[in-house]
Amino acid sequence: MPTFAYTFRDSMGTVRSGTSEAESAEILRKRLQEQGFTVTEVRQIRAQRPGGGWGRVKLSDLAIFCRQFSTMQDAGVSIVRSLDVLAQQTQSAKLRRIIMDIQAEVEAGQTLSRAMSKYPNVFSNLFIGLIRAGEVGGVLEESLQRLAAFLEADVALRRKVRAAMTYPTIVVIAALAIVIGLVTFILPKFFDVFRDLGIKEFPVMTQMLMDFSNFLTSRWYVMIAIVVLVVMAFRMFVRTRIGRRLYDRLKLKLPVFGPLNHKIALARFSRTLSTLLSSGVPILQALETVAGTVANEIIAEAVMEARARIREGDRIGPPLEKSGMFPPMVVHMISIGEESGALDQMLSKVADFYESEVESTLQSLTSAIEPVLIVLLGGMVGFIVISLLLPLITAVQSLAGGQGGAEGGG
Repeated sequence: MPTFAYTFRDSMGTVRSGTSEAESAEILRKRLQEQGFTVTEVRQIRAQRPGGGWGRVKLSDLAIFCRQFSTMQDAGVSIVRSLDVLAQQTQSAKLRRIIMDIQAEVEAGQTLSRAMSKYPNVFSNLFIGLIRAGEVGGVLEESLQRLAAFLEADVALRRKVRAAMTYPTIVVIAALAIVIGLVTFILPKFFDVFRDLGIKEFPVMTQMLMDFSNFLTSRWYVMIAIVVLVVMAFRMFVRTRIGRRLYDRLKLKLPVFGPLNHKIALARFSRTLSTLLSSGVPILQALETVAGTVANEIIAEAVMEARARIREGDRIGPPLEKSGMFPPMVVHMISIGEESGALDQMLSKVADFYESEVESTLQSLTSAIEPVLIVLLGGMVGFIVISLLLPLITAVQSLAGGQGGAEGGG
């Protein structure tokens, strides 16, 4: 079905625009006129796949969108008018196009959640589920407020992780660049000096460095090909079910980073489930949504097992405890929440706890990484220096021995 861009005047004389799918321009024009609009232009545009286009929609943009949307809904502004204002205010060009399309769908009689479901790459199952619950319960502004709070917390958590990893990442990249520059451009000149001195046999460390330098300078394209192939093979492997499971399990078992990844997953699980339950989403549907957003297959399987047990009449705590992925404190808090009827509040407290734990772990990790990086960099520089000094020491000893033998003979 073709997509059309249109411009019209509403009953107040305000010029508005949007995009919509229709069988033809005339059908779309007639549809808009039946809604009381004065159509000024209808033109066909190239259809875009849902969520397509250059760039991406950031979580921070979605959080601002939800916060502003909830404010306007709380003030009694209509959904269509709210979307029109939001499309004009957003800084993201892609999100602006999507909002305009959603506005057109809502004007045509579509529900907000169904219009958003056209863009699964932008609006997650959690997002759609909360919007749908708000529509059914007549509390769309509350659902949008919860969504905004959830997205803001998620953005804050991601920023903390990214900020903690920025320094070591920059240091590692700079170190690799310096080492590659030394090995590629500086060390070959030293090796030429060694050959001019008549050194034919080199120590093992020096020979290893020479071989590596020769490989980078003469067959650098092979190194690039190897790196590209390894990255492609890894990405293809983790896309398989077995590969994804192994990778997600490895992320939880890694020393130092494993506990951090586990805490991040638990914080996201608790925050997501709390947000869904507080919005009135049924527990079975909420657990299914959480399993799709927790970003770890191992924990997702534990959540789906708990969902299956609940369907059979069991409680949520025992299957989570049996999986071994949820600490006793989490299971205990969930059990108390079930018994007291305040599961969403208990999960919110668990999320707060693990988000603070993540922040504390990141601070400790950042402090521990710095000396480790210094030791590694020192080791790399020391290896290069020693590799260069060993042949010189050997050459000096050979010259000293030759001069001593000549004096003795004289």
